[in-house]
Amino acid sequence: MLAIMFLRQGALCLVFTALLGVAYPLLVTGVAQVAFPDRANGSLVRDGEGRVIGSTLLGQSFTGAGYFHGRPSFAGEGYDAASSGASNLGPTSRDLISTVAARAAAARGDGGATVPVDLVTASGSGLDPHISPQSATFQVSRVAHARGLPEDRVRDLVAGRVEGRQFGILGEPRVNVLALNMALDSLGK
Repeated sequence: MLAIMFLRQGALCLVFTALLGVAYPLLVTGVAQVAFPDRANGSLVRDGEGRVIGSTLLGQSFTGAGYFHGRPSFAGEGYDAASSGASNLGPTSRDLISTVAARAAAARGDGGATVPVDLVTASGSGLDPHISPQSATFQVSRVAHARGLPEDRVRDLVAGRVEGRQFGILGEPRVNVLALNMALDSLGK
C-alpha cells in the first residue's frame, strides 16, 4: 500500500514537473515571441547596421558634455545589471548627504540653479533608463553648447521625447535617455 502511494506521488511529481517546469514556460515563451517579440527579447535598440547598442529598459552611462546624462547608478558606472540594487543609505547618512552634494555641485557647474533630484539620487534598482522632463530640460544648455546647437532646437527635441503616464494615470511623465541621445545623434552634430 505504501509503495503504491509513493509511486503515485512520484508520478504526480513527474507530471507536474513536465507541465509546470517545461510545457508552461515553453508556451508562455512562445506566445510572448509571437505577440510581443520586441519586449520578449529585452526591448533591444540597434543601430543602422543592426548592432545592439542598448535597451530601452536599462540605463546606460553617458558622460560626455554633448549627451544627456541619466540617473546615477549605484550599480557602478557601467550600469551593471548583475549588481543592481539600492545603496540602502538612509536620509541621515553622512555618506549619502556628501555623495548627493558632490553630484549636485558637479551638475550645477558654475551656476547656482537647483538641480532636479533624479540627477543626484540613484533609483531603487540603480538601472533606471528614464529621467524627468525637468532633468532633461536642466541639461539642455550644456548639451546645446557642447554640440553647437541652438538651445531651442535641443529643448524641442526633449519636448518631443517626453513619454506620458502609462494608461494616462500610472507613473510620472519621463524621458528615455537612450532614445533622447539617439535622436540627438541623428541631428548630426
